[in-house]
Amino acid sequence: MNGILLTQNSTPVFKYIVWILGKIMEGIFTVIDMIGIPNIGLAIILFTIVINLLMMPLTIKQQKFAKLSSKMNPELQAIQAKYKNRKDQNSQMAMNSEMQAVYAKYGVSPTGSCGYLLIQMPILFALYRVIYAMPAYVTKIGDTFRVLAAKVIATDGAEWLMNPTYTEFINADQVAASSKIANTVAMYGKSMTDGNLENGIVDVLNRLSSSDMSLVAQHYDLSNLTFNGNLIISNETTRGLIDTYNNFLGLNIGDSPQQLIIEAFHNGAWLLLIGALAIPVLSAVTQWISVKLMPQQENNGPVDDQTAQMQSTMKTINLFMPLLSAWFCFTLPAGMGLYWVAGSVVRGIQQVLINKHIDKMDFNAIIEKNADKSAKKMEKIKENQEKLNAYANMNTKNIKSIQQRANIDSSKGTSTGSNNINKNTSSKTSNGNSGSMMSKANMVSDYNKRNNK
Repeated sequence: MNGILLTQNSTPVFKYIVWILGKIMEGIFTVIDMIGIPNIGLAIILFTIVINLLMMPLTIKQQKFAKLSSKMNPELQAIQAKYKNRKDQNSQMAMNSEMQAVYAKYGVSPTGSCGYLLIQMPILFALYRVIYAMPAYVTKIGDTFRVLAAKVIATDGAEWLMNPTYTEFINADQVAASSKIANTVAMYGKSMTDGNLENGIVDVLNRLSSSDMSLVAQHYDLSNLTFNGNLIISNETTRGLIDTYNNFLGLNIGDSPQQLIIEAFHNGAWLLLIGALAIPVLSAVTQWISVKLMPQQENNGPVDDQTAQMQSTMKTINLFMPLLSAWFCFTLPAGMGLYWVAGSVVRGIQQVLINKHIDKMDFNAIIEKNADKSAKKMEKIKENQEKLNAYANMNTKNIKSIQQRANIDSSKGTSTGSNNINKNTSSKTSNGNSGSMMSKANMVSDYNKRNNK
C-alpha cells in the first residue's frame, strides 16, 4: 500500500477516471485562483457539487429502480411463497421463469442496483484519490511543492528527510514530530527510493501536518523561497502560499481534526477546537440525514426470512455508517472531512429534489408501458423460435428423404449406388463434406446396407 495514495494513479482503466476528475479539479482551482481565492477547501466544495450534478442522471435512475422494486417486491414474494416447499428442478425452473416475467413487466433487471453501484464506485474512489493527492493533479499546487522539493534535493539529496536526526531539536514535541516525519516518509515516500526523488518529496511534504512542515522548513531553510513572486512558507506574521491554499475558515485542512484538537488544547485556541470538532460531528449528522432521505423499501406482503435478514442488515449499516464517517473525518486530513460533509449536504439537497421528481412520476403508466414492451419482445422471440422450428423441421424432412433414397439404392444393390455411396463417404465434395447432411445420409445408407446383408 506504500506510496499509492499521492502520486498519479497508474491502475489500468481506473487511472483514466482519476485523470478526468483531476482535470475537473484543476479547472475549478484555476478559476477561483483567477478571481483571487486560491483555496483548496473552496475547490473541494465546488468539485463535490459539480461531480454530484454530473452523476445526477445516474442517481435518478437508481432511485427510479428502487421505487419500481418496492412496487414489484410483493409479486416476487408471492412467487417465492408459491414455490417455497418445492425444491425439484422443474419447480425451480418454473419459479425463475415467473420471476423473470415480473422483472420484464416492470422493466428492471435483477442486477440493476448492483450495476448502478458498480458504475458509481470507481468514480467515488477516484474522487477520494484526487482530493487526497491535490499536488499530483492541480499543476499550480504541485509546482509550489516542487520548488520546496528542489531546495531539499539541493541541500542534502533528502537524506535528512528520509532519516531525520534528533540532535537539533530542543524539546519533546519536536522529537515526536521528527518521528512522525520518518513515519510519513515510510508510508508515502516510496517514489523517493524508486527513482523519482522529486515526486517522492512532494508526496511526503503534502502529507505532513503544519507542525511537521515547520520542522522541515527549519532544517532546510525553506522560509525564504518564493513561487511566482509569493512566499511559499510563511513566517509568524505572513501567510504563505501553502497556508493560503490550505486555510479554510481558520482551519488548516492539511491537518486532521485530531491534530487540530491537540494543537487547540496546547495553545488554548478554543475557536480552533470548536472548528475541529465540527467536521466529524457535521459528517455524522449529514450522513444520517442523507440516509433518512433515501427512499425506504416498502413491504406490502409477507416477508421471507432471507428478505427480513437483509432488511435488518441494511438498518444496522445505516446506523453504523454515520459513526464510521465521524471516525474517518476525525483521523483523516480535514480536507477529506470537508469533502465528506459537502458531499452529504449536496446529496441531501439532491435527494429532496429527486424525491419530488419521483413522486410526480406515474409509475402505473411506466409499468404498463414496460409490460407492453415486454409482451412485444416475447412475441418477437416466439416468432423467431417458430421460424427456427420450421427450418429445423424442413431440414429433418430433407435428411429423411435422402435417407429413403439411400435405402432404395442399397436394397437394389446397384453398383452405381454403391459406387456413389463409397465416393460420397471417401471424398470431400461440396455435397458430402464431413458434417453435412449428405455425409450423414451416406452414413445411414452404409449402416442399412450392412444390416441388410
